[in-house]
Amino acid sequence: MKGRLLRGFRSEVSIRMVLLVVFLVTEQLPPFIREIQAEEMWLYKFQTVKNDHVPTYLMFTVAIVTPVLVILIFTITKKSERGDVKEALLAVTLTLVLNGVFTNAIKLIVGRPRPDFLSRCFPDGKMNVELRCSGDPDDIIEGRKSFPSGHSSFAFAGLGFTALYIAGKLRCFNAAGQGRAWRLCAFLTPLLVASMIALSRTCDYKHHWQDVLVGSLLGLVFAWLCYRQHYPPLQDHECHRPLRHRQTVPAVQERKLANSNYILPV
Repeated sequence: MKGRLLRGFRSEVSIRMVLLVVFLVTEQLPPFIREIQAEEMWLYKFQTVKNDHVPTYLMFTVAIVTPVLVILIFTITKKSERGDVKEALLAVTLTLVLNGVFTNAIKLIVGRPRPDFLSRCFPDGKMNVELRCSGDPDDIIEGRKSFPSGHSSFAFAGLGFTALYIAGKLRCFNAAGQGRAWRLCAFLTPLLVASMIALSRTCDYKHHWQDVLVGSLLGLVFAWLCYRQHYPPLQDHECHRPLRHRQTVPAVQERKLANSNYILPV
């Protein structure tokens, strides 16, 4: 039994490692070179902002560290059951790597220029009719990866999962926890932070509003899908318990009951 569980765990970790490698590889690939029409030129004429409100490293830190900290807090306060940490970490890691792979794949296929693309293309301000860019090649390639917003998708993937996890542990949406304002606020706080990160990308002129909207929805979808792979619906009366734990506990109790009722033959 233990050997089977260990093989299953190794398989889960391997899948996540493969997805992580795919994400890192797609980060380096060039996107589709989409032609810019004359009538849409105004969409890409914003000046490049050097200091982002939420730099990439900070976004990844928030998206990754926040759910891990919340999981540990619930474990320390003993609101989590045995085995819950493993299930929660498996769920959130799957959320993040799947989100990364899908976000990058769409970016590469669509190849939509960022709002500051022309500023990247012609840093000296001298634009030619043929749109032959004179700027840094890496900066120009990155300028063609606007749709969807990676900041938005990762923020809502990590913090969206955090919100679902909090809602499950505090039972925000079943009879045991409804009517408590602080529980609802605890659920909504990560989503508010994710919204602020996503919207900051329009303030930095790194993304169009459509990029932010689709990226946010993409992150939320993967957060919900991966959460439901390991946890029951939030309306369930035992939404705070992992699905795997609920499946194994009755079987153990059944065996104990059978052993207690066993009568030795005379």
